[in-house]
Amino acid sequence: MPFLLFFCAAFSFFFSAWLIRYARGHTQHYTGDMPQRFHWGHVPRVGGVAMGGALLLALVWLGVASPMGWPPRANFTAAELLAWAVATGVSTGAGVYEDVTQRLAVAFRLGLTAMAAVVAIWAMDLTVPRLGLPWVDGWWAAAVWPGVALAVFAVAGLPHAFNLIDGYNGLAGTVALLVCLALAYVSLQVGDRQMMTLSLALAGATVGFLVWNYPRGLLFAGDGGAYLWGTVVALISITLVQRHPLVSPWFPVLLLIYPVWETLFSIFRKSARGVSPGVADALHFHQLIYRRIVRGVFHDDESRRMLMRNNRTSPYLWGFTLLTAAPAVLFWRHTGVLMAMTVLFVVSYLWAYSAIVRFRVPRWLRH
Repeated sequence: MPFLLFFCAAFSFFFSAWLIRYARGHTQHYTGDMPQRFHWGHVPRVGGVAMGGALLLALVWLGVASPMGWPPRANFTAAELLAWAVATGVSTGAGVYEDVTQRLAVAFRLGLTAMAAVVAIWAMDLTVPRLGLPWVDGWWAAAVWPGVALAVFAVAGLPHAFNLIDGYNGLAGTVALLVCLALAYVSLQVGDRQMMTLSLALAGATVGFLVWNYPRGLLFAGDGGAYLWGTVVALISITLVQRHPLVSPWFPVLLLIYPVWETLFSIFRKSARGVSPGVADALHFHQLIYRRIVRGVFHDDESRRMLMRNNRTSPYLWGFTLLTAAPAVLFWRHTGVLMAMTVLFVVSYLWAYSAIVRFRVPRWLRH
């Protein structure tokens, strides 16, 4: 298992270095007047290509090694590996095309991720078998379509949730890394070597990319990277819940509540103002932290100041993510605790967002 992690990290690292050297030309489409832009200069947004390439090689390697029984008890069939490759390829490919051309409408990208979700759920025979609510689970198990519909919704939507929080150097990448490590840990606890292997492969690919992404911001994940993270993480999460009754369905909910709730709240916030949820703005939680909390940067040229403020924003959100990832890992079997922690996160998020908007941030947080 460590070999695959290091292999994916090394491949992603060197491929990212090549992209930084040769792929800068596409950034001319990303203009400076876009509200989600918080960096200076032109930076390649194709980190998803490097990470996707590393994961693809991992799938190929598993296809060759599995018949020989190595890694132990992580055997994949050719059909399973093909399903993973197609599902992630369609979703990631849509994001990469948008990164390179900036011509793919939001609705079309959502349609492509939904198509990838349908293909994956059908090919892998996935469903969300229960909700962890005794008064609902009986009906839920009897009716097949709700679990399938929820699975499709999760696989189609999570890529866009990761894309939404991908605003600053190291933010979405570190969140994805923490999530992958948590999934690998729980997979190990239940003896699921397949999901642990895929989690570590994606974690390794992310580490190789992060070396170039944080702190200097030489390469961005782009839509392709966000869609890769979202698709693979969603499929692993659903598979763990379906295969192992010990794993609470609220484990992935709490683990991923930050990007999920950020997306849901953004949709509500924009709809309340009569704005389409697909319209970009600069009022997301991480953007407010950048504007109203991160202060005291170096008195240097403009690009230097922007880079330092960019880098100092992400650790705030890493801490926010650890507050959900840690209890998710500790209580992955205990639905009641996971539900309570999920509600606590939502309440804390709303309080923090309101405090920042009203300029009532606690002094200790500003320092």
